Amino acid sequence: MSAAIRSGSASGRKVAVVGVALSDCGRVDEATPYALHAQAARRALADSGLGRDVVDGIASAGLGTLAPVEVAEYLGLKPRWVDSTSVGGATWEVMAAHATDAIATGHANAVLLVYGSTARADIKAKRRTSNLSFGARGPLQFEVPYGHTLIAKYAMAARRHMHEYGTTLEQLASVAVQARANAATNPDAMFRDPITVDEVLDGPMIADPFTKLHCCIRSDGGAAVLLVAEEYVRDCATAPVWVLGAGEHVSHTTMSEWDDFTVSPAAVSGRLAFERAGVTPHEIDVAEIYDAFTYMTLVTLEDLGFCAKGEGGPFVEKGRLLRDGTLPINTDGGGLSAQHPGMRGLFLLVEAVRQLRGQAGDGQVRRPDGSLPELAVASGTGGWFCSSGTVVLGR
Repeated sequence: MSAAIRSGSASGRKVAVVGVALSDCGRVDEATPYALHAQAARRALADSGLGRDVVDGIASAGLGTLAPVEVAEYLGLKPRWVDSTSVGGATWEVMAAHATDAIATGHANAVLLVYGSTARADIKAKRRTSNLSFGARGPLQFEVPYGHTLIAKYAMAARRHMHEYGTTLEQLASVAVQARANAATNPDAMFRDPITVDEVLDGPMIADPFTKLHCCIRSDGGAAVLLVAEEYVRDCATAPVWVLGAGEHVSHTTMSEWDDFTVSPAAVSGRLAFERAGVTPHEIDVAEIYDAFTYMTLVTLEDLGFCAKGEGGPFVEKGRLLRDGTLPINTDGGGLSAQHPGMRGLFLLVEAVRQLRGQAGDGQVRRPDGSLPELAVASGTGGWFCSSGTVVLGR
């Protein structure tokens, strides 16, 4: 059964991604976040072959006071459907799910997801500084006095997995090594030179057990994705990539409320997405997984069902994540090597679509018979494993 048929639903229209693009990424010192939004949006529309006038929905987060309103005004759009859901890195997969539902039920016809950030440039220009926490109000007030940083929370979770299942530092480091190897074929990646497990282990300690190369880079950049109803596909310049299924889930914000540090919310969002798509994890050809830290990749692989709980360490150390591995992961180099301007979930969708279209250049994934991949999954994580959104795509 084709992906297009599988994506049908008795509840409404099929939905396709028809335009994807990145803005200039990496080191972008002279642009504003709004300019990166606009650049990515123009490129995504050009990619689709559709005009701006078809866009009647917009989803955006992370900028200004009223994100989708301000961004829509800057882009010259007056949408009748908006979404400003903000759940960290998972935001864009969750928004894609919401947009798909809206299009399927007729509340919108063409929804633009768009993001842009000058996170790196702002630090360099001293327009912003690092902070220890996201705030000291609400539930977070009970953790802030202890100095928990975001990275420290991920580090604690990684240590728990190591304690429970014997996961090793070398296995975690291999995630970074394979991400860098994938970045080598991506001309837009910030870091492309190969690294070794020993280099990861010997780097400066950031939060035990994470050294510098266990952590995502900080970059500038933006991305945009255009989703449309099936009747618009015939007017597009590109072949459609169908949204087959999506799921979302939130877990906790206070670490003491997290039932199990070794289980991420992707365990729920992934199960829902695969069930709704009518596929299994073992049918997936390529996966784009949020990787602010190496442990995120490992535990998300487990929770999506690509390997059993506790077996992520042995799974990742065998080179399976490489572009020519048995399960190519983060084929552009991911947040660990390509770019990470903040809420990176939208970049996962862009790369997944490009892989399915066969537009990934030297980084293109091929199935064992030489054909293009047919199924991809993008799974975003927000906060400190607080939220997850998973989207299954097919051509």
